[in-house]
Amino acid sequence: MARGLSLCSNGRKSSTLLSNSIPRVSISFSPKTLFTCSYPLQSRHPEFSQRLFCNHACVPETVDETRYKELFNKRMDMAGLKPHNRIALGVSGGPDSMALCVLTAKWKTQGLSCVNKTDGFIDGLVAIVVDHGLRQESKDEAELVCSRVSQMGIRCEIASCDWVDGRPKLGHLQEAAREMRYEMISNVCFRQQIEVLLIAHHADDQAELFILRLSRSSGVLGLAGTAFASEIFSRNLQLDAKHMKNQSIRLVRPLLDFWKEDMYKICQWGRQDWVEDPTNRSQLFVRNRIRTSIGNLQSGSFKSELQAVISECRRTRSFVDKVCTDLIHQTVTATDKGYAILDLERLNPSGVKDICLSKYLSAVLQFISQRQRPIRGNTSKLLLNYIRAIPCRTSLTAAGCYLSPAPGSKGTKIIVSCSVDCPLPSKTELLNISFNETPSDDLGQIIADAKSFSDHVAPTSLFEVQFLDVASESVLSKARELNLLSESTYTTIGLLQRDETKRFLTKTEEKSVELEHGTNIPASSDKVHLCLGQNLYFMNRFLIRWNLSDHQCNEAGCRNCPVSTATSMEVRHMVESDWLYLGELSKCSTSNHSISSSQKALRSLKLIPAAARKSLPVLINHCGLLLCIPAIGFSYCSCLEASAVFLPRVPLGGGHSSFL
Repeated sequence: MARGLSLCSNGRKSSTLLSNSIPRVSISFSPKTLFTCSYPLQSRHPEFSQRLFCNHACVPETVDETRYKELFNKRMDMAGLKPHNRIALGVSGGPDSMALCVLTAKWKTQGLSCVNKTDGFIDGLVAIVVDHGLRQESKDEAELVCSRVSQMGIRCEIASCDWVDGRPKLGHLQEAAREMRYEMISNVCFRQQIEVLLIAHHADDQAELFILRLSRSSGVLGLAGTAFASEIFSRNLQLDAKHMKNQSIRLVRPLLDFWKEDMYKICQWGRQDWVEDPTNRSQLFVRNRIRTSIGNLQSGSFKSELQAVISECRRTRSFVDKVCTDLIHQTVTATDKGYAILDLERLNPSGVKDICLSKYLSAVLQFISQRQRPIRGNTSKLLLNYIRAIPCRTSLTAAGCYLSPAPGSKGTKIIVSCSVDCPLPSKTELLNISFNETPSDDLGQIIADAKSFSDHVAPTSLFEVQFLDVASESVLSKARELNLLSESTYTTIGLLQRDETKRFLTKTEEKSVELEHGTNIPASSDKVHLCLGQNLYFMNRFLIRWNLSDHQCNEAGCRNCPVSTATSMEVRHMVESDWLYLGELSKCSTSNHSISSSQKALRSLKLIPAAARKSLPVLINHCGLLLCIPAIGFSYCSCLEASAVFLPRVPLGGGHSSFL
């Protein structure tokens, strides 16, 4: 939890922790809500010395309970969720996540007997509070929030972060904390076999993100903001043994139709306390500056007009995603050797809009490289020009992938393989894999129901979207032309954009100076060691394992066999010398396992395009002797059993997402 949290109460008796007699002052956190706040100068808990404790004094105000329920229930229907589904909540203790707890608890229990008669908790609902462990008081803060949530009848679990590589640097603290937070929450979900996670992002968050991305020159797809529903995949493999794929969690943001002021009202309605984080007002962070600027605006129409522009961007995103998904199904063949084949004749790149073709290429390249970074700018333009040059005669390295004409296709098909020479590192790690032998079908049904809903409301025609051909710098002008923005709102957004753009450019210049003295990033082809019986996840792509069988070793005297005496092997990508070695080995006149295995391997390799061979993992001993190429079945000795299964962490297309 963040530094300097302040606790706000709805008027109920304060907890013992806050019962100290301390000075009080009143401050306004929103135009319609007043809080009496206490500075803990004499606190009995010195670790809370950075806090500002608040007691909420309710201002008489009508809360439209029916409207809140209807909006929330509609979003849950759109996500394909039913009250019986097992659901986790990401909870920080702030008004947003506490409002999410209130609405979800009411939705879960409405019309159903979901309260456990033994312990009084709501069945199938778990709140997860992450203790980032970056401050001494974070553990106590997490326990306090957990206590509050438990009083609502929601089971709560605290997930404590372990920063193995040390505390992240200040400049990357928020990003690192976010990644760690999602990883910790995911781990709890997988352990408890919960397939749905709700997060409390709301309309104000989307407005802030729009201004932020506009100042970074994001395109229409980026300006659409965060997805309403998406899938997140475990960093550590959670294998669905039935389908041999990495399991996912459905991430849903059901509060996107609510504004920040609604969060406070819902907490009042549910008579729930929350904590306020004063660091959210620090102008050092870009989103805080944007939040403050938007909050200072007096125009009542600003937010509604901005929301209209964001909604149009999201409609465009939904259409592009649908086109991209259809193109992938029609034109992409993913092989079990880790490469893909694109059929250019079926794709007809010249007939596909730039924005759709760019998204399609990004999806394919991200799948093959397993680097989930967006492809932008000059790289995107380079790829568009390359894919539209039919017949394809040349090769191209981009975004961690190597693109080349498919042999025998006369340039009508393209091979997309992982580039082993890319300077950006990929993840390679030893794993204790979790196998789920009996995976639930609930998630599949949830996604199917969500797709059915979106198919009925998402745009399906070019004429139903307005921003398809609009460049980033023209989005506001187009919105004004469509009467989505008034002249005053158009001017205000432009000023916010220019202010943050200046700050961003200045910060970028400072960073570029620092990077000149930085260290080189290691190549993705660095070798790693794999011991007997271990599982290695190689570059987020191949699951590798080797072992010794009970077969009699073919070598004269087992002591001479480099396999039977091995306790560990090195793993690297295949190189040209491996091909030459197999060729020499296959020509030997004697007959043994290594020779026959090399002959079969050569036949298999000839069926794999040369570009794709380079990304195949191989096993060698400490002397550099090639012992195994598991993907094609080569092994030096019959006593060696090895496997390399192409098992990408994130599937082609990144899983189902919705921007409704």
